[in-house]
Amino acid sequence: MKSLILKNQGFAQEKPASFVLSDLSPFVEYGDLPEPEPAEGQVKIKVTLAAVNPSDEMFIQGFYGLARIKGNGAGFEGVGEVVESGGGGIADGLVGLRVAFVASPKEPGTWSEFSLADAATCIPLIPEVKDEDGAAMIVNPLTAYAMFDIVKQQGEKSFIISAGASQLCKLMIAAAREEGFMPIALVRRDEQIAPLKKLGAAHVLNCTSETFDTDMRALVRSEKPRIFLDAVSNQQSAQVFDAMPNRSRWVIYGKLDEELPTILQPGQLIFQSKVIEGFWLTRWMTDTPLADKMAAIQTVQKRFASGEWQTDVTAVLPLSEAMERLPEELAKPDGKVFIQPGA
Repeated sequence: MKSLILKNQGFAQEKPASFVLSDLSPFVEYGDLPEPEPAEGQVKIKVTLAAVNPSDEMFIQGFYGLARIKGNGAGFEGVGEVVESGGGGIADGLVGLRVAFVASPKEPGTWSEFSLADAATCIPLIPEVKDEDGAAMIVNPLTAYAMFDIVKQQGEKSFIISAGASQLCKLMIAAAREEGFMPIALVRRDEQIAPLKKLGAAHVLNCTSETFDTDMRALVRSEKPRIFLDAVSNQQSAQVFDAMPNRSRWVIYGKLDEELPTILQPGQLIFQSKVIEGFWLTRWMTDTPLADKMAAIQTVQKRFASGEWQTDVTAVLPLSEAMERLPEELAKPDGKVFIQPGA
């Protein structure tokens, strides 16, 4: 089968000048792998569409929390048809179904014609969910659902999100609008402000503005947000956290900027009861009770089926053209890029 194959082993040893993926050739190559065979509890999936997430970009460069396996196919998330079971009741019941899935660790990933997934983690899709929504069903939507649930449990209406124009944040903004919450979105370009306000953001600030720090501190004083959902994790993130009130939580779920943050006032962790924590969807999937996970999955599918949530698509690239075209498409803002292994 055709695949984008990892060229390196383990983690990268040296930090690059930039994490921007301008060239795939140092990290993956287009080539052939044997079709994988599922083990007990696994299913073999013919991949229809595979998402390209920031976690994929970091992973192939060796800067994600999982070690690369040289010679393995890349790609975490996708949608496809289950064509074979490795055995077991759950796996056998999935044969012939269209599923959203995350590739099993140490198995060929979704940037391949076929992939393997643990049957228990596959999500059978209802017909109303489009392939592009199914291919991006898990990493972004379930993360958006789970992190917005953190906001709801906090019990206060205002919260801050960085990388506000990302697909994940758009999903959270849409959900917040429906439930009467007031997201404060941080972006990097003025042209992103109006669309996010139309979507439901209560406030949108350009973090490259010369007045950003003053504007942010004034907004924090008036709205008193106590949750900061952060995908950037740089020094400006630390400044936002510093401005937030007592009992605030800085929830880090990504690292889109290579700059390392320095905590401005360590005493705020002691005397103001502030907390810095991480969020990883894999841990949430492991720790969350089954009934709650099923409810989340049903809610996410219904939102896509109804049109309340939708995936903004920048490009769908044939697997054979991904090496050449993927960096250019990823450089375009505000949408999702997909790889189509069968094309």
